[in-house]
Amino acid sequence: MLDFIYYPVSGILWVWHTVFGSVLGPDNGITWALSVMFLVFTLRLVLYKPFVSQVRTQLTMKKLQPEIKALQKKYSGDRARQAAEMQKLQKAHGFNPLLGCLPVLVQAPVFIGLLHVLRSFNRTGSGVGQLGMSPEENATTANYFFSAADVQSFLDARLFGAPISAAMNSGAATLEAFAPFGGVPTVIGIALVAVPLMVLASIATHFNSRASIARQDDAARANPQTALMNRLALWVFPAGVLLGGPFLPIAVLLYWVSNNLWTYVQQHVVYRRIDSLAAGAAVVVSDADDGTKQADATVAAPSKPRPGVKPGGRKRRRR
Repeated sequence: MLDFIYYPVSGILWVWHTVFGSVLGPDNGITWALSVMFLVFTLRLVLYKPFVSQVRTQLTMKKLQPEIKALQKKYSGDRARQAAEMQKLQKAHGFNPLLGCLPVLVQAPVFIGLLHVLRSFNRTGSGVGQLGMSPEENATTANYFFSAADVQSFLDARLFGAPISAAMNSGAATLEAFAPFGGVPTVIGIALVAVPLMVLASIATHFNSRASIARQDDAARANPQTALMNRLALWVFPAGVLLGGPFLPIAVLLYWVSNNLWTYVQQHVVYRRIDSLAAGAAVVVSDADDGTKQADATVAAPSKPRPGVKPGGRKRRRR
């Protein structure tokens, strides 16, 4: 049904597994962990320009809030005219609010696709999305871009002793599928890897939210709806990562951590660049204003006569 998502996601993951597997070995847990992380980095690199557009759109909308509120007040009784005037304002300033949603809209299906592809390496469970295969059937069945040999490599991979496709709540049937590939893992062994990743993902989510909130002005923070969303972003969403972590495979937790770390670095780089460009533009405008004032002063100031020359005109030449 969603093969148009599953195949590209598995294809990018396969490419990075091939690259790192040629150096570290295809069955190495670090190879698979790096493959997941670089899947994230590939996606975020593709979305870099849309992210910059998103930031510029947010800044533009912030500057235009007085005009937007004025239009909303002026045409409060005429929704069609209000929408038309808003479109004119957006066109005049060259921004599209939908661009602000693009990075999130793209990342959501990729996250779903990655979760499905990772779960499909082990289809022995009987839960939602599982096929109830026997361990033997599962190990000899391909998984999108990955061959049966790749599936066995994934099952054999361990990250500090834990299979990266296992979650803390994995059932006994799912864990039994790992028996021919390094033995049946324990919940404690999985937790020793998953819990630090959950904590790191939660902390990264909190600091990303804190960095975004720091960009808001006092008026935005005073808005009750914004204040509520800020509290959710700072505390509830990070707590949700901790509460949902036991249900996510280790590889998905790696995805979550990598995505948050990239976001944290990217936010600081992009905002610093935009701030420096804005500061440079302000200096240029200030210098231009000073130059205009100096030119006006020069034009307005009367020129003083040279010594020995009477003011009021030129000396006539004698014939």
